[in-house]
Amino acid sequence: MKTFIGISSFQILAMFRRGLFYSYLAIYLRHFLGLSVTMTSLFATLPMILNVLSQRYLWGTYSDKYQRRRSLIIWGEILAGIGTILVWYFHRLPDDKIHAGWVVIIGLTVIEVFWSMSNIGWSALISDVYDEEDRGRIMGKLEGLGGVGRIIGIVAGGLLYDKMGTEFAGWGFYKGSLFFISGVVMFLSVFPMLLVPEGGIKKRRRDASGLTEPSAFHPSYFVLFILSMALINFGRNSVAVTMSQYLTLESGFNLSAMTLSHFLNIRSMGIIFTGFITGWLLKRTGTRNLLVFGAFAAVGSLFLLGTAGALLNIGISNLLMGVSEVLIMASSYQLASSYIPAEKRGELFSIFNATFLLSWGIAGTCITGPITDLLIAMGRSQVFAYRVSFNTAAIITLSGIVLLLFLFKLEQARAK
Repeated sequence: MKTFIGISSFQILAMFRRGLFYSYLAIYLRHFLGLSVTMTSLFATLPMILNVLSQRYLWGTYSDKYQRRRSLIIWGEILAGIGTILVWYFHRLPDDKIHAGWVVIIGLTVIEVFWSMSNIGWSALISDVYDEEDRGRIMGKLEGLGGVGRIIGIVAGGLLYDKMGTEFAGWGFYKGSLFFISGVVMFLSVFPMLLVPEGGIKKRRRDASGLTEPSAFHPSYFVLFILSMALINFGRNSVAVTMSQYLTLESGFNLSAMTLSHFLNIRSMGIIFTGFITGWLLKRTGTRNLLVFGAFAAVGSLFLLGTAGALLNIGISNLLMGVSEVLIMASSYQLASSYIPAEKRGELFSIFNATFLLSWGIAGTCITGPITDLLIAMGRSQVFAYRVSFNTAAIITLSGIVLLLFLFKLEQARAK
């Protein structure tokens, strides 16, 4: 119980500062600092590339060699917190707003080396501490509790973005309050991790002979699984940067920061509700079926976003995004943990994490951002351009489902 309290408290704080900071950063870069749609996506692309490389070739190797999980999380949060505050200071130095935007992007890229410590430590730690049959249920609960933190963070970010409507849009970033609070929350998140064991395969439950049970590892299955998850995550997360820009367009829905926070929190409510029933759903449907269902929910949310002419449909889309996020995260993590041997958790979880982390940036930079910018340059309306990119994202996600179903058919044929 003490371990779960520590892990869940950390998750709540982590989701709070992500909701607080990243829900509005794309708007700040696009509408206040004047970057293009594609350029704004780079704040997710470049940091995530460095994050994945650091996990794969630095911290994953270190974690497997020394079996250190909690230590990586603690030091990652402390160093990233210091870096976040420094990014605010340095981005205020240039007189040109475009240059200031590049300082933010480059600064967050450097910080990602430290956050990658936390990411790989977290992934490996859950598998170290909990048995395979419990991991999906635990991840679902953690996602649900994280949704509570996300709601509070998004509301706080909406209030601070323009100082509750009393200052210019972007005030919270420009004056530093959103940077400072995010940094402080990272420092605070260290304390609940002190309740959590260090982790490592020595902590795993042993069988009657006293030896750790070996995991069967099929490289070809793992490769197909990674490719399918890359398509699913790249599709559904390619709109992460552009959706808030779309909803705040003057020629579109023209939502204020505070109103936007309410719609984003519809997604949070979906995360919370689904998180607490994920364990039950896993038992009733099975890991593979739940993953497919979650991916189809993501496709539905994207098509709704790409065709919606009413705010009601936008609300339903956000709700489906929340539901699909938990189902995909919990079921894909449990499936990944069954594929990955204990002695290679640092190395192979870094590859699994890459399908999620890279999807926040590269998909926006290479798919939705260029599509939107190109259509706008061709004279099409901004609303139309964004909607085409959302529908493209839905098709990419759907292709990931097809590949996933192919993998499951292969597994069934082998089992016979």
